[in-house]
Amino acid sequence: MTQQQSHERHGPPAAANAPTGTVERNGIDPVPESERHGTPRSLFWPWAASGLSLLCVAYGIYLMGLGLNAWQAIVTGAIGYVLSFLLVGLISIAGARTGAPTMAIGRASFGLQGNKLPTLFSYVSNVGWETVLVALSSLGGSAILARVAPGTFAQADGRTPTTAAQALCFVVTAVSVVVVGIFGHALIMKVQKYLTAAITVLTAVYMVLMADRIDPSALGDGPSGGLGTFVGGIVFAMTLLGLGWVNCGADYSRYLPRTSSGRAITGWTTLGGVLPPLVLLVFGVLLNAGDPELAAAAAADPVGALAAELPTWFLVPYLLTAIGGFASGAIMDIYSSGMSMLALGIPIRRHLAVLVDGALMAVGGWYVLFVSPSFFATFQAFLSIIGVAMAAWTAVFLVEQWRRRTGFDLATVRTLGWPAVLSLAVATVVGLGLITSADPHIAKAVGFLLTDSAARGTLGAMNLGVVVALAVAGALYACTAALADRPATEGAR
Repeated sequence: MTQQQSHERHGPPAAANAPTGTVERNGIDPVPESERHGTPRSLFWPWAASGLSLLCVAYGIYLMGLGLNAWQAIVTGAIGYVLSFLLVGLISIAGARTGAPTMAIGRASFGLQGNKLPTLFSYVSNVGWETVLVALSSLGGSAILARVAPGTFAQADGRTPTTAAQALCFVVTAVSVVVVGIFGHALIMKVQKYLTAAITVLTAVYMVLMADRIDPSALGDGPSGGLGTFVGGIVFAMTLLGLGWVNCGADYSRYLPRTSSGRAITGWTTLGGVLPPLVLLVFGVLLNAGDPELAAAAAADPVGALAAELPTWFLVPYLLTAIGGFASGAIMDIYSSGMSMLALGIPIRRHLAVLVDGALMAVGGWYVLFVSPSFFATFQAFLSIIGVAMAAWTAVFLVEQWRRRTGFDLATVRTLGWPAVLSLAVATVVGLGLITSADPHIAKAVGFLLTDSAARGTLGAMNLGVVVALAVAGALYACTAALADRPATEGAR
């Protein structure tokens, strides 16, 4: 591709340190050194904002819903969060080294055409998360509006929000997300920093107001989950957090100078990604231990249920907190999904790709809000399936990053990296065969390597498909990657 063709497809190069009020013009081409700036510490803010969602309070409830007691839910959540976000941090190093977004770097191992398979997984993952976050904003926001103005936003019973209320909240969140995503990296980094500060303050007030619902003495109540359930909790926590972001890590580190410390990049990414959601998870566990009835309500409508006991005067700040938290995560997803669309080879400018993603998000939101019979079942099934594919891709990416410790050469990539594609395909099939789903329709397509008794027993509770996919893909690619290099080397001689 010539430089002129590259500019036509991805836009002309942006000026160094482009102002936040201008639309980012860089696409998936590597960011020039002249435009690199900042320090690894800056990565804390976008990742912290992405996890400052009140949905993370419900994550503690979800983990206990697996059959774990309070202490087990906290421990499994902490382990799963740290392990999964370490993967995000390690992948982020490649962004600084190459200046390219995550899925474009994947071409080094998968090849120009082979990379389209994992990039499609990445795109579906990002758009799926956008949809979930914006739909949850609509569910929670409309429930709060029904309490604030029942005559306008509530149905005849005075409690159930109207469709108009849900649509209003959906439109406000979706439009905000799309606008910030269109402007791109510089505005995202700035917006996320301010959102982190504002949401932290409002969340702290929320936690103080809900403190009387906590019963610390109840932490020791309830039976402990077995080993299978405990391991399953760790895997589920990984899919709840870091595995949903692995395909985005380099997107936010690619503007850092090439010489930035890899340890610092990993450390600040992991700290930002883990600290806020872990605090909220602990709070969710404490709430659930003190009020088990809250768990059932939060499973269907996390935000609305968690607002049920709030005083009226805090409902509007709570609404802003909920929408801001969901928007912060969706902003990062829609930016990265645009990058994935470009990496698929679709001839469209980055900011126009964001508009396409916004349209798909609207369609998906309609399904979640008005068609899906159970949010939690659909959500968990989505996490498990995408988690398997992304875990397999992560293993291939990190093995390739280790093999190319001296640097990636994205200027010369093969058409098809068959070892990477084979490793991804085999590991994904094996992983899907070892997971179970509460969604009756999706359950028919997974768990095919488990017997009926195993699916209902300890092995099924573990949902080890994600971990197995990670291990199988890494081992298989490590053993076969050199085979694809050999013909190219011999040809050069």
